[in-house]
Amino acid sequence: MQIKSRVALALMLFTSLLFASLVSASQSPNVILIVTDDQGYGDLSCHGNPVLETPNLDKLHDESVRFTDFHVDPTCAPSRGALLTGKYSHRAGVWHTIAGGNHLRASEMTMADVFRASGYRTGMFGKWHLGSNYPYRPMDRGFDEWLGQGDGGTGTTDDWFDNDRVNDHYWHNGERVQRDGYAPDVFFNAAIDFINESDHNDKPFFAYLATYMPHTPHTLPNTSWIKKYDSQVSEEEAYFFAGIGRIDRNIGRLRRALKASGKADSTILMFMTDNGGTTGVKLFNAGMRGRKCQVYDGGHRVPFFMHWPKGKLKHGTDVFDLTAHIDLLPTLIELCGLSPERAVDFDGRSFKQQLFQPDLDLPERTLFVETQRTFKPKSWAKTVGMTKRWRLINNKELYDISKDPGQETNVIQQHPEVVETIRQQHKAYWERVCPGDRDKPRFIVGHPNDRETLLQPADWYLPSVPWNHAEVAKGPNRIGAWDIAIAEEGSYRFEVRRWPREANAPIQGVPVFKKEVDAWDAKGGKDKLIYGNTMKALPVAAIKLEVGGFSEVRQVSDKDKQVVFEIPLKQGATQVKGTMLDPQGKTIAGAYYIYVTRL
Repeated sequence: MQIKSRVALALMLFTSLLFASLVSASQSPNVILIVTDDQGYGDLSCHGNPVLETPNLDKLHDESVRFTDFHVDPTCAPSRGALLTGKYSHRAGVWHTIAGGNHLRASEMTMADVFRASGYRTGMFGKWHLGSNYPYRPMDRGFDEWLGQGDGGTGTTDDWFDNDRVNDHYWHNGERVQRDGYAPDVFFNAAIDFINESDHNDKPFFAYLATYMPHTPHTLPNTSWIKKYDSQVSEEEAYFFAGIGRIDRNIGRLRRALKASGKADSTILMFMTDNGGTTGVKLFNAGMRGRKCQVYDGGHRVPFFMHWPKGKLKHGTDVFDLTAHIDLLPTLIELCGLSPERAVDFDGRSFKQQLFQPDLDLPERTLFVETQRTFKPKSWAKTVGMTKRWRLINNKELYDISKDPGQETNVIQQHPEVVETIRQQHKAYWERVCPGDRDKPRFIVGHPNDRETLLQPADWYLPSVPWNHAEVAKGPNRIGAWDIAIAEEGSYRFEVRRWPREANAPIQGVPVFKKEVDAWDAKGGKDKLIYGNTMKALPVAAIKLEVGGFSEVRQVSDKDKQVVFEIPLKQGATQVKGTMLDPQGKTIAGAYYIYVTRL
């Protein structure tokens, strides 16, 4: 009887807590995070750009708390890994955009995990760039809904072969779907549909909207879009600005949809970019030195706006304190009252107080930004140590940002005490981020959550890999392997190809486009692959496949589009390597695409 009473009491307490959590969730703010790709701090008219017009972003700027000293990583994937975990990218296992360095460590808790654990429904629309196979995909990392293209961008080797951002094929929750329209419009359409889903009005939402634009190649469905700019800047810049203009238009459309849904006041809307400037820096870089891939401020200082009417933030004001992408997750946890499933030792800190008191300076700290796209990182290589006032670049140059925002005068000799303090802090940083920092990603094959695994060359663990379809089309002679783990013992089918399936081409031949390529770009018009148009036939006479202890060579005819191996495999870790051989049995290159399914 006593045991039954305890069970009843425990059940009552659980029911009460569950009800309380549901009530709390229903009152929680919705959250939308917009991250554009390769748009710099100066690529906004509200920041002083003399040519570009961004009326909707300007309006959001005017109605937001703006962070004027906000920093990310100097390249795409590291910024995203840090943003979603609240940890330095180096510590989270993301150090490159290709070659396995773009895979967020599988054990890391993401922003989406935190929101979902707190009763939110979660959606991701656009660029992920943190892994394209299980367990690294958005749907494996806390997102209920996912629509994207290539992991690193349109045209990368896990993307549909002839995608060009117009009328393309997409990954939707792990399956291929075709959708008409221009890719940025498609992603905003999907986000708006997600926001408006009436079946889930009892739950708040978190939407992560990460455009692939305005990253190169600068493709558009209509060249008339550049007319506003082509008389003032180069053609490439005109395409770049037109892409930003389309994003701006979609942000306006999103805000109107939010208002129509009645959710605008209760939604936290944030805007930022993933790294410093690119195409637009020659025209205007907001007085900064550097650009994407560099550790001067122009490489990693970006806009960050936050708008939340119901939250009574101090809209229309600036925060001048030093902040960063690693601060966002701790801030949202505090601001939204989120409940992570486990404690996390963040590198970032909450800036919640500054949303209500923008002139409040939080305790002084030193942040580090690095961009070491190498398998052997070195202390202080391509690194900046930052305080609110100082920037120590590569342990050799010191700049006083308060007096020299353009980083023109190196004052390292005049301030040895500042240099020594930052150096000591870097030692602690280096010890913190390095353990396991270059571990290889391992794909789990045959897992119930992943019907098929696509192994492609951007994930070869090599210093140089063919990372887009146009590079593969040229037939590069590189060869690599993939680390995998077999989820369950059984028979597995390995379909080895020189071209991806949708190219529908023989191993020894070249593909013919199945659709008219319908986007124009700034470097070659239309009717070509998004990154180039060289199609090289390779004299492949045989294909060799090695998986664990299995090794076999099979001949290739002029009509073969794939060579299929069926292999019994035991559960556990192994490696996959495919090789294309010429008539003399010599290696031509690695097999670029291998599709693996459990039979």
